[in-house]
Amino acid sequence: MSAVKKARGGPDREKRMSLGAHLIELRRRLFRSALAVVVGSVAGWFLTELCVWNAIQEPVTQVARAKGTAAIVFPTISSAFDLRLQIAVTVGLVLSSPVWLFQIFAFLVPGLKKRERRYTLGFFLTAIPLFFAGCAAGWYVLPHIVAVLTSFVPQGAESLLTAKEYVDFVLKLILVIGVAFVLPVFIVLLNFVGVMSADTIIKGWRVAILLIVLFTAFATPSADVVSMFLLAIPLIFLYFAAWFIGFLHDRRAAKQLALLIGHDAQASA
Repeated sequence: MSAVKKARGGPDREKRMSLGAHLIELRRRLFRSALAVVVGSVAGWFLTELCVWNAIQEPVTQVARAKGTAAIVFPTISSAFDLRLQIAVTVGLVLSSPVWLFQIFAFLVPGLKKRERRYTLGFFLTAIPLFFAGCAAGWYVLPHIVAVLTSFVPQGAESLLTAKEYVDFVLKLILVIGVAFVLPVFIVLLNFVGVMSADTIIKGWRVAILLIVLFTAFATPSADVVSMFLLAIPLIFLYFAAWFIGFLHDRRAAKQLALLIGHDAQASA
């Protein structure tokens, strides 16, 4: 057996899963993820009353203390219950993120060669901190966003923020930014699998920056340019970090392939 065939995974290629096996595996991973979210949501239900709600309304409270022009209102009799349930589920998503992120990577593991599976732990340990860092970044810019938007309230008028709309805005901002911070990890994963080379990643850097800016503009209010750039800068940095890791991996893979070809040529001579 030649070294080149081994490098390309010829006869040593691991057994491929059938479509039915993939679907069964996907169902199992989804069930585990859903169970983790449910458990996290139960914890989130109690955490909402203890600390989460006070933290969410703190930016509005700060504006009210400074200007007395902002307040959160519950317009319907069931809105308080619906809101607490929504916050609990979102907290559950954040708390259970190590579980469902691991399930995503574990589902992708059969697509990797045995030699490459060791990188899965590295992907997982990188994705978790990045997800929480993204949530923290969204939380960091939230008070600034609230202050900017409420500053447009005319003098003498009062801003009554509907609880559901305000919480929707807060939770979506935090979750979307958290997920966005994880996307570079998937770019690296695609590079390691062989779907996307480092050259392909860097060639699309202009489009990537444009998409990042558009994404942050969508995630933040159009009137708050500062928050948009505060979120765009770390995302751009993560994109180029993903390219650099892919570049190192491709260069190492090319060197290994050259050595294997040389050894195979010497053995055939």
